[in-house]
Amino acid sequence: MPNIWFQQPDISLMNTQMQNTACSNLGIMITEVGDDYVKGTMPADKRTFQPIGLVHGGANVLLAETLGSMAANLCLDNSKEYAVGQEINANHLRGVRSGKVTGIAAIIHRGRTSQVWEIRIYDDKDKLSCISRLTMAIIPAN
Repeated sequence: MPNIWFQQPDISLMNTQMQNTACSNLGIMITEVGDDYVKGTMPADKRTFQPIGLVHGGANVLLAETLGSMAANLCLDNSKEYAVGQEINANHLRGVRSGKVTGIAAIIHRGRTSQVWEIRIYDDKDKLSCISRLTMAIIPAN
């Protein structure tokens, strides 16, 4: 598949942009960018757990939207337009009690006014724990 990025991805810059946000508070890190995907991790620990000791569904959604949003904006000339979340859903398939989860955002649709991304989240044993679909609206920059 051809490279879909408008701008050259810089993992260090992407991680810096997340400092002092919900992303850094949950320990989310971008770890890899391929020609058509963005991959990142989030710890499965007290920062991301629900009261019974599993990764919180909302934390999974935050990871999914972070990866999809970062990826969506890499596809655009941000001096002219940018992508914002419009809708997200998630199916939580398997509980995670320790280690970390890894999410991979891959594009499904890249249109002029919207993008749709699928984000799959895996546990440390590469078992699918959550699948999410994110719709991004493309809006003009100021």
